Amino acid sequence: MKKPEVKCIVWDLDDTLWEGILLEVEDVKLNTELKEIIHTLDSRGILHSIASKNDYDTALTKLRDFGLEKYFLYPEINWNAKSESISNIQKNLNIAMESIMFIDDNPFERDEVRHTHPEVECIDAVKLNHLLKHPRLNPRFITKDSQSRRLMYLQDMERKKNEVEYQGPKAEFLALLNMRFSIGNALEEDLKRAEELTIRTHQLNTTGKTYDYEDLKNFVNSKKHKLLISDLKDKYGSHGKIGLALIEISKNFWHLKLFLMSCRVMSYGVGTAFLSYIMHEAKKEGKRLRVDFKPTDRNRMMYVTFKFANFKEIMADESGQMLLENELSSIQNIPPYIELIIQ
Repeated sequence: MKKPEVKCIVWDLDDTLWEGILLEVEDVKLNTELKEIIHTLDSRGILHSIASKNDYDTALTKLRDFGLEKYFLYPEINWNAKSESISNIQKNLNIAMESIMFIDDNPFERDEVRHTHPEVECIDAVKLNHLLKHPRLNPRFITKDSQSRRLMYLQDMERKKNEVEYQGPKAEFLALLNMRFSIGNALEEDLKRAEELTIRTHQLNTTGKTYDYEDLKNFVNSKKHKLLISDLKDKYGSHGKIGLALIEISKNFWHLKLFLMSCRVMSYGVGTAFLSYIMHEAKKEGKRLRVDFKPTDRNRMMYVTFKFANFKEIMADESGQMLLENELSSIQNIPPYIELIIQ
């Protein structure tokens, strides 16, 4: 089975990112090629973090001196096991463990991570010359959203920090975000991002199925299908294109063949808003709404979303593939703190 694209590279520091051991040699030297490698991978939408056994303040100062601090999200610089540090990074970024790559010069550290997290691909630091050619680090398309991914995560870190500090109900905090959620028919210029969404989104994906650019273009041009794409903005900035819905239209039904939402926005209620909009539109046309759903080990939250929206299971096969249906007699309200914009 083909491994998924890497979403985050976790770097060791001593004798990996730089030459020398920081607490023994003050003037460690940056691996000169690495700064360009990190910049290039960042421009492809690949995130970076750190798992290093080091003194936090000393290491962060050195990263700042090298002009690299801004690239690393949720750095784990401490004396814990590297596997524990990677677990923390994975939870903070809310990505699958199998989408992480770990780079370290020390075979013991690589083996320790590999033993605890066999899904993580571990790379010897001596092999960095070929990193940019690694097939899991070369997405088919580089979109505007992928180029801005690190910035979006930084904005999200600020949101989370302010939410933790906010004294009051979560709904009140969400209302302060001034969320503007836009839904529209996907245009040809949206299809590269749409393909990227199907490849990268697993937790909030009804079927786990991927569609390539050519498939999606056919759906856009089909009279029997609707391909909807959504984006989200708030006072902190843009989340980018974060939702996709593929609908097959028949005489009596709208059939949702794919519905997905970026895990970065899973707690904001926009999945409910997107689904409620589709339900209202189907009801306007006098149709019932059916949904294909394939349970996986990571999309249970999506299943819960459909159950809360009163979808009933009407069919299931031996593989676990389900068909859900809603007569649309009762539709959840769109959360009041979300401004819905139809394009």
